[in-house]
Amino acid sequence: MGQIALEGLEFFAFHGYYDEEQKIGNKYGVDLYIKTNLLAAGESDKLTETVNYEVLYRLVAEEMRAPARLLEHVAHRVLDRIMAELPHVRKVKINVSKFNPPLGGICHRARVTLTKRRTQPE
Repeated sequence: MGQIALEGLEFFAFHGYYDEEQKIGNKYGVDLYIKTNLLAAGESDKLTETVNYEVLYRLVAEEMRAPARLLEHVAHRVLDRIMAELPHVRKVKINVSKFNPPLGGICHRARVTLTKRRTQPE
């Protein structure tokens, strides 16, 4: 078992509880952590034996383009997509951050973290 991480992904997107947030947009950050078996890729040096970083990025980017009211919803969609499309993934953890959220004061970012684990082996 091993971990693949994509950290510091940044997107401009139109998420937010308030209608004006969905109109003007904001900057968001994503950190993604994937647990999977990396031994075969380590031995073979073949991309087909691991999870392709480009595929992970594409899945996150596609979900970030679809507006949502809550960061929790965005994170949940990403977890579901990864588990549905990448059967070798055992566990996914995601942090989704909104930079400078409209709270009426100084806050560098608001962040949610969700984790999903595959219950049965594929």
